[in-house]
Amino acid sequence: MKVAVSIPEELFESAESLGKRLRVSRSRLYATALAEFVAKHKGRKVTERLNSVYGTQESRLDSSLARMQARSVQEEPW
Repeated sequence: MKVAVSIPEELFESAESLGKRLRVSRSRLYATALAEFVAKHKGRKVTERLNSVYGTQESRLDSSLARMQARSVQEEPW
């Protein structure tokens, strides 16, 4: 699909230089950059949803369980 976009000239020149150095077409460079940007933000959405689900849960460790864990570590030879 063809799309027309406007970007700052400095960014365009940097992209042109990078494309030549990597020996990839302008279309390939822009498509790769956009795909990485979208993937990065997709991960953030998952994190936000997990935070909203688990943000209401109590995260403190039960005190008796914490004592048992501390005792078990002390018994291990290091």
